[in-house]
Amino acid sequence: MTISRRGLLIGLPLFLAGCQTNSDHANYGQVEDNGYKIAKIPLDKFDKDLRRQEVAYTTSHDAGTIVVDTPARRLYYVLGGGRAMRYGIGVGRNGYALAGTAYIGRKAEWPSWTPSPNMLRTNPEKNMKYAGGVPGGPNNPLGARALYLYRGGNDTMFRIHGTNQPWSIGQAMSSGCVRMMNQDVIDLYQRAKVGGKVVVLQA
Repeated sequence: MTISRRGLLIGLPLFLAGCQTNSDHANYGQVEDNGYKIAKIPLDKFDKDLRRQEVAYTTSHDAGTIVVDTPARRLYYVLGGGRAMRYGIGVGRNGYALAGTAYIGRKAEWPSWTPSPNMLRTNPEKNMKYAGGVPGGPNNPLGARALYLYRGGNDTMFRIHGTNQPWSIGQAMSSGCVRMMNQDVIDLYQRAKVGGKVVVLQA
């Protein structure tokens, strides 16, 4: 995927440097993490609303709840007091999405990845070569962190995770999981707790 100098091929508008803040540069600069290097995000290629920011957010959910607004391509970590931390996300294609309530069953730093049985069944040509698993690292599709979503003690096979394809943020193209820029998923990972509630909204 080639990034055009006039904007991302995914259709996000090009924003001038004047829209970038010192906070944005701090949030999305190069990161050294557990021996891995996370590249700086090219902010001029991303809509400002896709960047991490604290916002006003009225909700009945308790502080610590994660709300995934799938149609809006936004994830909210509820802070309480009418505030939330908002992140831009990439979501699953139509027919590849979780809906309703789950909870964080576990968390992992630089997680390994194995295609789900459904992914192996629906797209064996692409995924069968990874059936043995892919170790954690910069080339892993789960990125720097993963939150594993459970229901009733069972893994739903859906994750909130980082990505090595930051240009996909704001799009519906994954196999159902919620993807975030690595800098953002590290921030969310530090806030979210195992057992925390996750609400996934669909259209």
